[in-house]
Amino acid sequence: MDIDKLFKVPKLPTGGNKRKMPDNPTPETLKKMRMEVSSPPGAPISGPSKGKSRAVTVEDADDEEEDSRRNFAPGGDADYFVEEDGEGRFFGGGLTSEQKDILNIFDNSTEEGDQDDIMSLAAVKRLLLRFERAANKNQDQRSKYPDDPTKFIDSEADLDTALKSLLPLAQSPIIAYPELADNGTIEILIGLLAHENADIVIDVVEVIHELTDEDVGNEGQDEDDVENNQEALRILIETLLANSILELLVENLSRLNEAEESDRQGVFHILGIFENILGFNPSLATDLVSKTKILAWLLKRIESKQHDENRGYAAEILSILLQDNPPNRVEFGKQDGAEVSLKVLSQYRRRDPVDADETEFMENVFDALCSALIETSVKELFLKAEGPDLMVLLMKEKQQARSRSIKCLDYAMAGTTGTAMCEAFVDALGLKTLFSAFMGKSSKKQKSGPAPPASEDTQHILGIMSSLFSNLPSESPARIRLLAKFVENTYEKVDRLLDIRTSAHGRLSVTDAEIEREKKVRYSCSSLGVAFVLLTVNIDQALLADGVEVTSEEEEAWYLRRLEGGLFTLQTVDFILAWIIMEDDGIRDHAQKMLSRKNQTMEDIIQTLRIFYDNTDEDGMQVDSENGVEKPLSQKDILQGLIYALSDTKAQ
Repeated sequence: MDIDKLFKVPKLPTGGNKRKMPDNPTPETLKKMRMEVSSPPGAPISGPSKGKSRAVTVEDADDEEEDSRRNFAPGGDADYFVEEDGEGRFFGGGLTSEQKDILNIFDNSTEEGDQDDIMSLAAVKRLLLRFERAANKNQDQRSKYPDDPTKFIDSEADLDTALKSLLPLAQSPIIAYPELADNGTIEILIGLLAHENADIVIDVVEVIHELTDEDVGNEGQDEDDVENNQEALRILIETLLANSILELLVENLSRLNEAEESDRQGVFHILGIFENILGFNPSLATDLVSKTKILAWLLKRIESKQHDENRGYAAEILSILLQDNPPNRVEFGKQDGAEVSLKVLSQYRRRDPVDADETEFMENVFDALCSALIETSVKELFLKAEGPDLMVLLMKEKQQARSRSIKCLDYAMAGTTGTAMCEAFVDALGLKTLFSAFMGKSSKKQKSGPAPPASEDTQHILGIMSSLFSNLPSESPARIRLLAKFVENTYEKVDRLLDIRTSAHGRLSVTDAEIEREKKVRYSCSSLGVAFVLLTVNIDQALLADGVEVTSEEEEAWYLRRLEGGLFTLQTVDFILAWIIMEDDGIRDHAQKMLSRKNQTMEDIIQTLRIFYDNTDEDGMQVDSENGVEKPLSQKDILQGLIYALSDTKAQ
C-alpha cells in the first residue's frame, strides 16, 4: 500500500461550476502559517531575513543539504533518518515533510478550538453586549433612514455577525443561559423575529434552535453537570415562552418562502425548535395547538405533492403533537385532519416511498392518524371520509403501506364505539383480505429455544378480529360471514389460532420462569436478612414469615413483563377462541380435540380469560340511564359472559 496516496488531495474534474478544493500549500505558505499560529496575538510576523550575503549563503547551503536528505529518503519521508529504535534501525512515519506540516497546523488549530469552547462569564457578557449594541444600532439606523438601505446595510451586516457569534453559547449553558435570561437579551432576540430582513429572522431562528437543543453542553460531562445543563435549559425555555416564542415562530412559518434555500433552512430550524421544546416539556403541545395555527400549517404542508425534508419534518411534528394528547386529537378532527391524512396516504396505494426519508414520512402520517382514531369524534370523521375502504384497498396491495393500514384499522375498530366501523369494514369486503393476510405463509418451526413473538401484523390482525366479535351484532349478516371464515377449509383458521396460541404460551412460560427465579432471589435475600435479625435478638426461628410482602408496583411490573412476554397475544387469541367455540359446535369439538393433543383443555382458556378480566377496567355501561337505550357491553362484561359460557360448555 502506498501511504503517500492516502494523504494526497484527489484531482477534481476541471469542468462544471462546483467548488474546487485548493491545491496543497507551498512550503513558504506553510512556514508563514506556522509562524502565525505559534506567535502570540498581536505580535508582528518577522519577514524574510535581509542579513549579510554570507549568512544568506550558509542558509541556502543548509536548505540544499536538507532537500537532498528528503529526496534521498524513500517516499520523501522527512523523519525517515530521525526515527530509529535502540538497535539503530530506521522507521519512517510514511509522511512527507509537507504533509506533516499540514497535520501540525491542523493540530494547533484544534487545540486552540478546544480552549475556545470553554467560555468564561466575562466572555459571555462581552458577546451579549456586542450583540445588544449591534441590534440597537441597526434599529436606530433603520428608523432614521427607512427608505435608504445604504445607510443601514453596514449595521445589518454587523448584526448578522453578532447573531452568529451567539452560537457558541450552547457549549456553556450553565454560564450563558442565566445571563441570557437575566440581562434582557432574550427579549431583544425574540424582538428580531419581526425584523424586516428575513435573513436576520433566519439567523435568530438558527441561534434559538442551537440553544434549545436537548443535548447542549452534555458531551463529556458527568451526571451533575448534565443536571445543571438541564436546569439552565429549563430557565432558557421558560424565558422564551414568557416572551411568546411559539406564536412568533408560527407567524414566521407563513412568511418564509421555501422556494429559497435560506428560507427553507429557516423553516427547518423553526420545526427543530418545536421539537426541542416539546421534547423538553411534552405538555406544551396543548398550548402550541390551542394558541397558534400550527396544526393548520402542518396539515397544509404534508399535502404538498413534492416531497422534501421539511415535509417529512412537518409529519413528524404532527405525530408528536397528537401523541397522548386528547385535546389536540379532537382539534385535528375539527380541522379535517382525517380527510387530509387519507388523501396523503392514498398516493401509496400503487407505489412505495422512493427512499428512507419518504418512508419515515408515510409512517409518521399513519402514526398521527392512529393516535387521532382513539377519539370517537375522529372515528366518525374517518368513517365519513371512507377511511375503512381506503385501508382495505391498501391491504390488498403488496406495498409498504399494507402493514400500516392493518395497524390503522386495528385502532379504528377498537372500543365500544367501533360498531359502525366494523360493519363498514365487512361491507368493503375486508374479511377476505384480512384472513388472507392472517393465514399468510407459516414460518418454519424453530429448531431450539422459545418460539418467536407474533409479528406486528399478526398482532393487529388479531386485534381486528377481537373488535369484530365484540362489536358486530349477534345474528347480523356481517357476524355470520365472520364466523363462516373459521369454518371453511376444515377449520384451518382455528388451527392457525391454536398455533399462535402454542407459540405465545411457550414464550410466556419462559417469561414466568425468569420472574420466578427473580422472586426466589429476592425472597432469599429478604429472608436471610430477617433471619439474621431474629437470631440476633434470640427470637424463635419459627416466627420467621414464609413469604415477603410484595408491593403493588412490583406486581404491576411483573404483569407488564408477562404481557410483553406472550400474555397479551395469548389473551387476544383465547378471547377469539372463546367466541367461536361458544357460537359453533363444530368449532368447539375441533378446538377441544386439537387442545387435547397438546395437553391443554378448555380450562386453560378460561384461566387466561380470568387473568384478562382481573386486569381490565370498566370501559362502559350496559344501559343508558337517561334514555333507557341499551349501550354496547364493556370489555369486562364481555369477558365475564365468555367465562360463564365456556364453563357451561366444559361441564357438558
